[in-house]
Amino acid sequence: MTSVFALECPPVATWCYMVSSPDTGTAYVIDAPYQSAQQVLAEAERLGVRITDILLTHTHWDHTADCQALQQATGARVVVHHADLYRLTDPMKHTIWPLPFTIEPVETVDCMTNDTTIITPVGGMPPLRVLHTPGHTEGGVCFVDDSTQRVFAGDTLFAGSVGRVDLPGGDEETLLRSIREVLFLLDDDFQVFPGHGPTTTIGHERITNPFVGEAAR
Repeated sequence: MTSVFALECPPVATWCYMVSSPDTGTAYVIDAPYQSAQQVLAEAERLGVRITDILLTHTHWDHTADCQALQQATGARVVVHHADLYRLTDPMKHTIWPLPFTIEPVETVDCMTNDTTIITPVGGMPPLRVLHTPGHTEGGVCFVDDSTQRVFAGDTLFAGSVGRVDLPGGDEETLLRSIREVLFLLDDDFQVFPGHGPTTTIGHERITNPFVGEAAR
């Protein structure tokens, strides 16, 4: 049995998720927004688990600002798609607009490729399927836990919306195709944990989403 600790972080209400297992005594983190590290570390200590992996859905600054701090505190493996690596290793060059804080680069990284289909957490928790869903960024991915029917979708799919495509690396046609042809292959019961906003389900978005659902046709 695994549990999800969800933490909504400033300045743009970005979700950080920590998935933990009392059976293995370990946890992995999905995305590391600004001001998430200390709270995630405190929750891991409260639960008595060790953070072994930081899995990034993409590398826009609001999802990675605390990645270096969390990696330094835990020694966790950082995993990112190779097409998004450049923002992680030189973050301040790619923030798009000035920020009132500095994001430290992450230099020790495990890169996924387009052929990566499975990520196995270091601590022995159930493997995650990797769905490459570009369109919001070039290397955007979703992490699928088939054992619990959860999908961590980053900024690919939201409740009633989809990710922005007007930022560098974005492409509307690519994003909509990623959702319709990749993400929507999941069963209706899968719970979607997005990068922003409330949780939803694949089935609900398949029917009602005004961009990619039946409501869009």
